[in-house]
Amino acid sequence: MKKRTTSSRKRDHVELTVNKDVSFRKKTAGFEEWEFVHNALPEINRSDIDTAVKFLGKNISFPLMISCMTGGYREAETINRQLAEVCEEFHLAMGVGSQRQVMEASTYHSSFSIARTVAPSIPLVGNIGAAEVAQLKDVSPILTLAELIRADAFAVHLNPLQELLQPEGNTNFRGVLNGIEMLVKQLPVPVIVKEIGAGISKDVAERLVNAGVRYIDVAGAGGTSWAGVEILRRSANERSSLNSLWDWGNRTTDALQEVVPIKQTVNGLTVISSGGITSGMECAKSIALGADMTAAARPLLKILMEDGKKALRNRIEQWIDECTAVMFLTGVSTVKNLQFTTALRKKY
Repeated sequence: MKKRTTSSRKRDHVELTVNKDVSFRKKTAGFEEWEFVHNALPEINRSDIDTAVKFLGKNISFPLMISCMTGGYREAETINRQLAEVCEEFHLAMGVGSQRQVMEASTYHSSFSIARTVAPSIPLVGNIGAAEVAQLKDVSPILTLAELIRADAFAVHLNPLQELLQPEGNTNFRGVLNGIEMLVKQLPVPVIVKEIGAGISKDVAERLVNAGVRYIDVAGAGGTSWAGVEILRRSANERSSLNSLWDWGNRTTDALQEVVPIKQTVNGLTVISSGGITSGMECAKSIALGADMTAAARPLLKILMEDGKKALRNRIEQWIDECTAVMFLTGVSTVKNLQFTTALRKKY
């Protein structure tokens, strides 16, 4: 397959995630294995329930980030503007897609900066890939990217599986951890380290916290398969030999169970649950499994692009209502209390 520019590749990614079935085929995120114990005597009023939390030093109405997805091509400006407008309206966090394109060309920078222009008050997160971090000599390129969107934090996405399968992929990952440690020490904003759908294990999380990282997004398997996205970008002749990797990765619930316990010994560690989050129920289960925040990308992007901003607003309201219902039916009035609830149990 002929290699594409970064801009055209980002367009490919959005079109495939919206128009093709790039979900995991044989693996789920694992949320269906958990259920809440009904509390018939909750002793709270539904009106008492408060879903607000603080994230990156800012108050948000619900522990959800519309996660890193796009930017770097003409149509992406409209997408990021609309996502940011909705996040500002609901007081939610947002992450832009990989800003690598900004490092390569002077065009389409507004496809990223538009998010801060229309959403001045929300937590906004920048984004760059691990392979770019491995090559850093100093933090100045990343500082420029953070300043472009006036970022409240900067995400480094670990995506070895995607880079392995991507026709234009960069599999030079030696030096990533040193690069992350440099960013943690020298960037003026926190560094979030995330996977993109294959999950972060206990071993990787421990190495990250030892490097100073205090924000980890487990981004587990069970939602969008980025292996699947890259397989579909290849020729039909190449796909058959790669399909065995379509479902590669650690499930989101398994990743949470490995990473969350590290918070007991690492002060200030924030764990974000993403990968297969498709409802307020799954947000609630993530929090009950110990996550501090949740994040989703494809399900919300797909609604926006297919049905528009009103439909996206309706879906977010539905998620918040579902989570609020869970809190009422388990007798907890705050997200922090939901996080420490014993009302979540394994079904099987």
